[in-house]
Amino acid sequence: MEKIVILTGAGISAESGLSTFRDEGGLWAQHRIEDVATPEGFARDPALVQGFYNARRVQAAKVVPNPAHRALARLQRDFPGEVVIVTQNVDGLHEAGGAQDVIHMHGILSGALCASCGHRWTAPPEMEVDEPCPACNAPTARPDVVWFGEMPYHMEEIFDHLASATIFAAIGTSGQVYPAAAFVHEAHAVGAHTIEINLEPTGGGFDDHLLGKASETVPKWVDRLLQI
Repeated sequence: MEKIVILTGAGISAESGLSTFRDEGGLWAQHRIEDVATPEGFARDPALVQGFYNARRVQAAKVVPNPAHRALARLQRDFPGEVVIVTQNVDGLHEAGGAQDVIHMHGILSGALCASCGHRWTAPPEMEVDEPCPACNAPTARPDVVWFGEMPYHMEEIFDHLASATIFAAIGTSGQVYPAAAFVHEAHAVGAHTIEINLEPTGGGFDDHLLGKASETVPKWVDRLLQI
């Protein structure tokens, strides 16, 4: 049975109106990464970090999935083999577009995590400083997102999927930062066909490249896989 493993990054959500930390004028441009996306930044100024992620939740709630998200959900639904979607994004747009069982390697904006006991729950629209954990009541709630310097989630599961992939696709991501940078090499090692779908080639050693906006290229790629 064929198995497609797909890695998506910020480029697939940019066309829905979500800014990335590389965009000028977006939320990220107003802050230093080390202040709002590191454990040290949270320890230093939790109010700043909670406020930043509260704003990101508001932003994410205003956007809708674009044709690329919906096309991947269609591929997952109609492909005769298995389709596994792994995302670096925390916006939840894959699920909003109809995808199932998405693996969130960087967590998700809608989640809260207790830094004391590890309990997870749905984050309120606005998390406060010293927000209590509903499980242990410790005032150590934080956004359930992976910050710089932390290990991404579900890595063992992801590498297990790559070990049985026949196709690996990276969409809207440079894939140049480890551990994600290892994914294409893992896929090559088991003989999978590799393809990147990006605005520009990344030079990451892929077999094929589809260049252009994700909202245009991804539906065409899915049509080809489904032989529509």
